[in-house]
Amino acid sequence: MTPQPNPEAGAAVKAADRDHVFHSWSAQELIDPLAVAGAEGSYFWDYDGRRYLDFSSGLVYTNVGYQHPKIVAAIQEQAAKMTTFAPAFAVEARSEAARLIAERTPGDLDKIFFTNGGADAVEHAIRMARLHTGRPKVLSAYRSYHGGTQQAVNLTGDPRRWPSDSGTAGVVHFWAPYLYRSRFYAETEEQECARALEHLETTIRFEGPSTVAAIILETIPGTAGIMVPPPGYLAGVREICDTYGIVFVLDEVMAGFGRTGEWFAADLFDVTPDLLTFAKGVNSGYVPLGGVAISGAIAETFGKRPYPGGLTYSGHPLACAAAVATINVMAEEGVVENAARLGADVVGPELRALAERHPSVGEVRGVGMFWALELVRDRETREPLVPYNAAGEANAPMAAFAAAAKKGGLWPFVNMNRTHVVPPCNISEAELKEGLAVLDAALSVADEYTG
Repeated sequence: MTPQPNPEAGAAVKAADRDHVFHSWSAQELIDPLAVAGAEGSYFWDYDGRRYLDFSSGLVYTNVGYQHPKIVAAIQEQAAKMTTFAPAFAVEARSEAARLIAERTPGDLDKIFFTNGGADAVEHAIRMARLHTGRPKVLSAYRSYHGGTQQAVNLTGDPRRWPSDSGTAGVVHFWAPYLYRSRFYAETEEQECARALEHLETTIRFEGPSTVAAIILETIPGTAGIMVPPPGYLAGVREICDTYGIVFVLDEVMAGFGRTGEWFAADLFDVTPDLLTFAKGVNSGYVPLGGVAISGAIAETFGKRPYPGGLTYSGHPLACAAAVATINVMAEEGVVENAARLGADVVGPELRALAERHPSVGEVRGVGMFWALELVRDRETREPLVPYNAAGEANAPMAAFAAAAKKGGLWPFVNMNRTHVVPPCNISEAELKEGLAVLDAALSVADEYTG
């Protein structure tokens, strides 16, 4: 679709937004939202007709891009057939979505509890774990994001937790592996893995194993930095959980449904959790949907005992129809395979080549369509390009980098001192190279702050 400029309409949309929309995670008077006129495939455009290649996939959820015709048609067909129905009933779209998801989840995660998104999926996974074990505490990593609801944001490790952290949520944070900025003075992946596991087990022992219901980890942390865990780490966590009777929860809200070049990132590590949370890519974000995939043992806990939780829109037919269409599209069009191939053959090599050219790039890491560039002022000291949780003038270098990318027609995903390369999983090789060329130019702006 060719963008048609309509600045008057854009001005009206912008004015109504500024008058009435209260934006998340924002100081309302300090933001200037872009008015978006349309989107298709890997691109979106504004009312001035300026087009952007979306290297953020929305909020890392448009795994099959915008406006995929088969998913749009499925939503339309479901709306004509049955727009909504209460969750206590068996409904075709809901049943089929659950079946298709269960076919792809690892191990015996064959029961699906539907939610409206990722945060409430995490809320319910933690509730299930606590009820299953009869224990109160949950352990989560500092470098993590699990959602904006009360329990999920307390589980979160990044600064978005701070204003809502009452210290009474039964959450204990620990350090997960991150070799580039190791908390364990490790020099190799093997050292980082062993020391991170020892730290986790020590934390459990000092907290009291009989008080710990669950450990929750993003299989590969997303917003916190796309730190792919070292070989053996997740298997080691699984073993620790088994030793102490702790429920192992993997948060695949961002990493799931093809993002890593596998249906679920857990498949990369041959690990099966007890509970797995999902959302985002399950239907490319076309209609809000999330859920928890539940193991047989935990499902059995609620076989004759009611599960005390639910949502009015659990398994909403429109959302589930979109999920069915998305999963079928991904299978038919080889979307997961595309993410794996382009990640290995194009993104990884190209980003490593960028790192050779740009002194601002401290580390490249990732897999599939899930990559991060860590930007630094000094490669030797690894000083971040901007301080942790920087804002205002302190964040100027990253703001300048992002502005350069947008000027070049690329919409980046930027968080703290990193830019993530997380385009749609069905992006073409030509589109990918187009975006990487703009990224190359924008990094020259970041380079100006090094030295």
